[in-house]
Amino acid sequence: MPDELDKPGGDGTISEIANRQHGVISSAQLIMLGISRSAIGDRAAARRLHRIHRGVYAVGHRRLSDEGRWMAAVLACGDGAVLSHRSAAALWGIRRPRNGPVDVTVPSTAGKTTRTGIALHRSTTLIASSCTRRLGIPVTTPARTLDDLRPLLSQAQFSSAVREAEFRRLQIGDQRRGDGARSELEVRMLSLCRRHRLSHPAVNVPIDRYVVDFLWPHQALIVEVDGWEAHRSRSAFEEDRARDARLAVLGYETVRFTWRQVTDDGRGVAATIRARLRGRC
Repeated sequence: MPDELDKPGGDGTISEIANRQHGVISSAQLIMLGISRSAIGDRAAARRLHRIHRGVYAVGHRRLSDEGRWMAAVLACGDGAVLSHRSAAALWGIRRPRNGPVDVTVPSTAGKTTRTGIALHRSTTLIASSCTRRLGIPVTTPARTLDDLRPLLSQAQFSSAVREAEFRRLQIGDQRRGDGARSELEVRMLSLCRRHRLSHPAVNVPIDRYVVDFLWPHQALIVEVDGWEAHRSRSAFEEDRARDARLAVLGYETVRFTWRQVTDDGRGVAATIRARLRGRC
């Protein structure tokens, strides 16, 4: 006789599904395995299942990772639901995880807008191309996630999220402001140029296989501005050096400034750029 763990609908099958879903399973999935609602109740009473949301259970114990909490919230909201907003940003690694309700978006405008432990968003623009999976969790794409975040964050916070997404090489499309800047540091650099009467550079320009922060095309001068997070690893530092060398071969000079230089020594930064522009006329 087959062991109970190996039977379809046995504990082994349930654990296998839960392991793929960060420790959680839905009642709909349990019913598809042939487990009746009364049997689900029996398993919950025996503490083999632990209710997280209505219709969603943790298997074996209630201790869930962030990924488990996020997956449970998505399962609780039914077909088409995806992790979104701040929770999606945390899953993509562009914002820190936070306590509190999990953000989930569903492709609808009807029904309840709140659930305990879930911040439920309803949208008529949530289409298939706006959704994907990360670590097995249905989630909005990085680009859609940033679109959802924009009205919720300050400009500085949003710029930081965009910069982190770029650092992680996520596909985010064009998140630029009207002036072309994509980060708070780029905004400050453009303000510095205006304040010190430097000619206006092109912003976020593709050259070869790169996108450079600022370009004065007639002088072939590139300026890159680097926040502290841009060089958290030796490989990132070395990539910048290789990039600068490649651009030099193509005839461009690259000058780099840090956040501190742009914010605390604007006069010195402007003087350096002005001198390099004159030197390359």
